[in-house]
Amino acid sequence: MKTSVCIIGGGPSGLMLSQLLHLKGIDTVVLERQSREYVLSRIRAGVLEHGFAALMREAQCGERMDREGEIHDGFIIAHDGQQSRVDLHKYSGGSSVVVYGQTELTRDLYEARDKMKGIVIHNAEDVQPHDLKTANPFVTYRDGDEVVRIDCDYVIGADGFHGVSRKSIPRDVLKEYEKVYPFGWLGVLSRTKPVSPELIYAKHERGFALCSLRSQVLSRYYIQVPLSDTVEEWSDEKFWGELKRRLPAEVAARLITGPSIEKSIAPLRSFVAEPMRYGNLFLAGDAAHIVPPTGARGLNSAASDIYYLYHAMVAHYKNGDDSGLDNYSAKALARVWKAQRFSWWMTTMLHTFADGIGYDQKLQQTELEYLFSSEKALGSLAENYVGLPF
Repeated sequence: MKTSVCIIGGGPSGLMLSQLLHLKGIDTVVLERQSREYVLSRIRAGVLEHGFAALMREAQCGERMDREGEIHDGFIIAHDGQQSRVDLHKYSGGSSVVVYGQTELTRDLYEARDKMKGIVIHNAEDVQPHDLKTANPFVTYRDGDEVVRIDCDYVIGADGFHGVSRKSIPRDVLKEYEKVYPFGWLGVLSRTKPVSPELIYAKHERGFALCSLRSQVLSRYYIQVPLSDTVEEWSDEKFWGELKRRLPAEVAARLITGPSIEKSIAPLRSFVAEPMRYGNLFLAGDAAHIVPPTGARGLNSAASDIYYLYHAMVAHYKNGDDSGLDNYSAKALARVWKAQRFSWWMTTMLHTFADGIGYDQKLQQTELEYLFSSEKALGSLAENYVGLPF
């Protein structure tokens, strides 16, 4: 096979780049290790910054998002027995976020690729990029007993943290930065009416909690748990009881509980790999960086990578301009590190640290007090939460 751009990874990042390039007449092949059913069964984030929503519309995939997604102009931080609202619309200069499940977003992208007869190959085993430092890179994968070769101009590594793309960069070239947090999030998805029309981030001495939603009939709740905990230790009854303890009394009183549809524990980590380009390989999304989910930056950080790659590829193929490709890593990383800072800040401000000393706890309290006493501090939070400009 031959194509212009071979994309490794059939999640939202890879699919969106494929769709955007196709619309500009640039051919792509997407390779995904898992089945489509598996990809669509993954429960992920659902808060989209305004720039991501705009990119979905440009990819001609935003119709259902605009119809079913929920526009949120703010969110609530519960702390010290009170609920303080962050007015995103007011403090970001009129921007907002869209609450729309990543699973639904991925389904929309798949349908768009199908409609345009885009090539998305599932169950591709032993994917391996080759000759990345040459002008003629290629990618191989196994289909049963057959090894298939795809010749291409560029390889995009959008295959996640555990994928092969980042591992294809020599260890003496790649530099990795990582911070692992001593806790995880136990998440429950339930077919219940959300407890609040807006997200509630709750800081509590027993641990952090988050009330989120996917729609008016589908709720997503999280509580901070030790990394040593397992899902089996948490019955639905135990989960709901602990969540109620961490929420303000008036919120807990109106919480509607029900059987969990999905339950999982996600460890929290911050991770960045540099550079994001090696020869004709370009990393995007979780293949290059991961953030704790506290600030809703994970999928949104991937979107900015795709935005930069999309425009760089169009400039190359349409105008012979390689400046976007040459500057991709530096440009993407500059925004990635800002997202890292914001996620780290939200995480350290709102979580309970088992080894935290009194000094740290006082700083957390002071941080929250300062935040809600300063319009400029609220402006900084809002600006980051709705998404910094690409």
